[in-house]
Amino acid sequence: MIDFVSPQSGKKLTAQNNALTSESGESFPVVNGIPRFVPQDNYASAFGLQWKNFAKTQLDSFNGTHISQERLERCLGFPIEQLKGKNLLEVGSGAGRFTELFVKGGAHVHTVDLSVAVEVNKENIGSADNYKIAQASVYELPFPKESFDVVMCLGVIQHTPSSEKTIEALWQMVKPGGLLVIDHYIWRINYYFNPATYYRLVLKELKPQTSKKIVDALVSFFFPLHWAFRNIAPFEWLLKRVSPLITFMKPHPELSRQEHFEWARLDTYDSLTDYYKHLRTPEQIKAELEKLGAKNIWINKGGNGVEARATK
Repeated sequence: MIDFVSPQSGKKLTAQNNALTSESGESFPVVNGIPRFVPQDNYASAFGLQWKNFAKTQLDSFNGTHISQERLERCLGFPIEQLKGKNLLEVGSGAGRFTELFVKGGAHVHTVDLSVAVEVNKENIGSADNYKIAQASVYELPFPKESFDVVMCLGVIQHTPSSEKTIEALWQMVKPGGLLVIDHYIWRINYYFNPATYYRLVLKELKPQTSKKIVDALVSFFFPLHWAFRNIAPFEWLLKRVSPLITFMKPHPELSRQEHFEWARLDTYDSLTDYYKHLRTPEQIKAELEKLGAKNIWINKGGNGVEARATK
């Protein structure tokens, strides 16, 4: 496992009195067993609340599916078992839908999140020997640069202040010969005709607890209609012109009605309350990777929109 270092000076950190400290006097608190390199309240607070309320919803081990594993292996380009023994950095821990698979696959897992979702992640994963977690920013990661065989960042980049700066920060952590795996929301003209776009303008400015109550009410109202019309294309099309809900009834028919309801609550809240939301075309993502000197670039339209991987 790779030791923590100061995000500012790069100096090695050692544990001392509920903190990680450097020889030059830098100190970072350890709260509930998790090193904290950022304030606990930040622009990702809504995500922290989200994962505390939906701690297990998307975990394959909880819902009995392989949805997360299939997405992960598609993005990786190989089975998770091939991660065994590799130093892996996951940026965007969330509740651990991918973290648990990395740990199970035998990787040396180093995972960070900007929000207090790290607490949920730690509760879900436990104290595995091949698992290390911290609350940190992608722009100030507490690890030495060029240390990781694999750097993974799924479902995150579009929610950061700058997609390009985030990709560059991730790239800095990949060692020569290593692999970067990312995804991003895709640019599409119909985004501007989606009712969710305009709900979000209001909800993202509210306190997370307030916006969650509103989203829960919207889901309770609209979900029964989505479920009733899920196989009636004309009605479904009309409903999507007024409903802000994110649903997965067609891509994931294996989920029960209650599971679809919970996924709608989770992903609708995610979609309507993110402080930053960027859109990029596959060509823009490829161009950014080429600018960084990436090789063996793979681009795919799928998942969140654009999926990509490249070697350094």
